[in-house]
This record gives sequence, structure tokens and C-alpha cells, in this order.
Amino acid sequence: MHPVTLRSDRLTLSPPGVDDIDALYEACQDPEIPRYTTVPSPYTREHAAVFVGTVAEQWSAGTHLTWSIRREGRLVGSVGLYRLDGLGAAELGYWIAAPERGNGLLREAAAAVVDWGFDPAGLALARIEWRAVVGNVASARAARALGFRFEGTLRAAIRNAAGRRSDGWIAGLLADDERTPADWPVLS
Repeated sequence: MHPVTLRSDRLTLSPPGVDDIDALYEACQDPEIPRYTTVPSPYTREHAAVFVGTVAEQWSAGTHLTWSIRREGRLVGSVGLYRLDGLGAAELGYWIAAPERGNGLLREAAAAVVDWGFDPAGLALARIEWRAVVGNVASARAARALGFRFEGTLRAAIRNAAGRRSDGWIAGLLADDERTPADWPVLS
């Protein structure tokens, strides 16, 4: 699969490249990113360099599609569709750099990816899942705002880069679901 660039009102989403290595390294020094994602901790510049190369391979294979979220040309986060199964499903994952949190950029970027994932001219997916470590309320709020429906808690379902397992929340969004936020019991 060839990489795709997506755009929204304030953002450009494109696969990370070598020019993003330093920005990825800097952003991933925030302890909240490895706490709730598969980003290694401590995160080194070498991790960022390997990641950039891996993303290109994954795009080519069509297994994981990762975009850097860029605002005014600078990297502010990452979003992707992962575990593409060839059967119409994928998992949405994301993080946003600490200084950019709380201004709707993550939701805007994720909405562009979700729209493209469901679009018949994009991936024509039938289902997109969202998963997060139990307690990642900020991620859950973003997923709920995108229209995802909370489906439950999975025991020891999420493994971080160090191999530790955590309970995880799961939500799903179908191509024909209304995108209006629904009640989530874990956010009450």
C-alpha cells in the first residue's frame, strides 16, 4: 500500500519521516505516552529512528498505517490504524504531545483517519476498534467524541513495550454507526 496524506482544517497527516526523528524523540519523553501506549520507556533517539523505518515497511505491507499529526508543519502527535486484518477491521491508536492536549487536535486528526478508513475510496472498513489501558480517561473521551461505543473491559488485554499486561477498555465503531457521542459507563 502506498502512503496516504490526509488533511483537516488545522492539520496535515502524513507518515513520519527522518525529519521527524527529533520531534518524536522529544514528544515521547513525556511519561504519559509510554504509560498508555506501546512506546518504550525510556525512549531513545534510536527508538525514534527505528520507528520511522518500521512505519515505512508497515505501510508497504498494509498491516499498520501510521501518520504523524502536523500542525503548521511541526509534529504534534501520532495516529494510526493498526492490525489491519484484511477482513474489514482495524484498531485506532493515537497520542498527542503534552503542549497540544486539550484543544481538539487529537479528535480532529483521529476523525480524518476514521473517515478515510470507512470511505470506500479509502480502506472501506466495516469496523474500527479502540482500546486503551483502564484509566486512560483522556483517550476514552476522545474515542467517545468520535462516536465509538463502549463495549467493555478486557482482562490483561493490553501489553506495553516492556511486556507488562494491563486490563483494557474496548470500544467499537461500525461504518454505518451514527457518530453522536453515547454514554460510556466508565466516564460517568
